[in-house]
Amino acid sequence: MTSNTATLSGSVGGPSLWTRMMSGHSGPVCVVLLALLVLWYVGAVFMNAPTQIDRYDRADQTWTTSQLIEDTLAQERPILPAPHQVVEEMYKSIFAIKITSKRSLVYHSWVTLSSTLLGFSIGTLLGIVLAVGIVHVMTLEKSLMPWVISSQTIPILAIAPMVIVVLGAIGIKGLVPKAIISTYLCFFPVTISMVKGLRSPQVIQLDLMRTYNASKWQTFWQLRLPSAMPYLFASLKVAIAISLVGAIIGELPTGAQAGLGARLLAGSYYGQTIQIWSALFTAAFLAAMMVVIVGWCERRVLVRMGVNA
Repeated sequence: MTSNTATLSGSVGGPSLWTRMMSGHSGPVCVVLLALLVLWYVGAVFMNAPTQIDRYDRADQTWTTSQLIEDTLAQERPILPAPHQVVEEMYKSIFAIKITSKRSLVYHSWVTLSSTLLGFSIGTLLGIVLAVGIVHVMTLEKSLMPWVISSQTIPILAIAPMVIVVLGAIGIKGLVPKAIISTYLCFFPVTISMVKGLRSPQVIQLDLMRTYNASKWQTFWQLRLPSAMPYLFASLKVAIAISLVGAIIGELPTGAQAGLGARLLAGSYYGQTIQIWSALFTAAFLAAMMVVIVGWCERRVLVRMGVNA
């Protein structure tokens, strides 16, 4: 009788708060984030402790464990900066400095973002055109597809300096070389996904279009392209993030004065590890926001097409 009553009261009360939190997406994400923060702080203490102990020895200063932990998390040039140091640097570089200043992460982010968006636009257009040609022309599939795949076997760090030097020799500098590197990285996932998407209609659907006496152009617009939309947007989420990586890589060999890549390079030259990490997290935030925007566009487009996104 008692066990039945307990079971009944538990079912009436519903699931616990922990169960409700972990049943969605926010709970597991918060748990993983908290675990990463703990590991980050522990790693910062262990990696910065030898340097701090050496400072104590040179100053002939006695120290305690709590003092050691506090000082390792407050070093000006730590080997591994603590999370709060990165947050403070990002706040200072984003909100406490004018956006036109070359010390502002907003200024550097815009420089990198402009080349990212240009490269992403060119790469997306190029990938779609290549996919359409590969699907509809058998010769292009046999001759072009192997080159599309093999192009990604060459490390981008080896290509980037050559692209910058060659284009600089003919007078093309600034935004375009970095955009071309972004294009090189992002056109591949778009091409492969669009080829898969354009070929996704079933045979019975293609036969139905032939029964309606539809032309290849009508079949493309009314069947193949709508079927390829989910594949296209899935590839765009990858392409927009990798375009940002390409833009940052394009800034490294040029000795650029602006951009997140230049910010990373300057931080590595002068041992400003906090500056490096703040630029890295800013780049990650930009990539995440762009992926979110692509996902929003995906839902809007699919809803307009009558598909449940």
